[in-house]
Amino acid sequence: MTKEVLVKISGLQFAGEAENEPVEVITTGDYYKRNGKHYILYDEIIEGFPEPTRNIIKLDEGMLDITKKGTTNVHMMFEKNRKNVTYYYTPYGSLLIGIDAKKVEVQEDEHKIDVKVDYALEVNYEHMADCSITMNIMSKDGGEFRI
Repeated sequence: MTKEVLVKISGLQFAGEAENEPVEVITTGDYYKRNGKHYILYDEIIEGFPEPTRNIIKLDEGMLDITKKGTTNVHMMFEKNRKNVTYYYTPYGSLLIGIDAKKVEVQEDEHKIDVKVDYALEVNYEHMADCSITMNIMSKDGGEFRI
C-alpha cells in the first residue's frame, strides 16, 4: 500500500421506519503501517466551521479505532462483542455515546483495505439505531473503488 491513499467511508443507520440514506465521504489521506496496525489519516471539513477535523483511523484484527480532533472531538472504539462508551464533543455540546459492535471485519491485500462494521449506537444509555460502516482504503494509484 502506498503512503497516499483514497478513502471512502459509507455509513448507514437503521432507526425505525424512516428512510435510511447512507452518508458517504470520499477523500484523500495518508497511510502507514506500524507494529502490525494500519493507520489512515485524513482531514474533514465541516460546513460552517473554518477549522478542519483531523481523523485518525487505526485498524487491527477485529478492531476499528477512530479519533477525531478539531471541530468535533471523539475517540471511538469498535471491538466485536464489546461495548465501548465515550463522549462525543461537538460545537453544540457533548453526547455520551455507546458503541456495541456486532461485526468488525478487516480484509486487506497489497493495494487496498476493506472494512465492514455493524454496531448498535446508544446515546445517553438509550438505543438510538443499528448502524453499519463500510470503509475502502486504496492506494492512490491502485485502481477504482468498488461501489
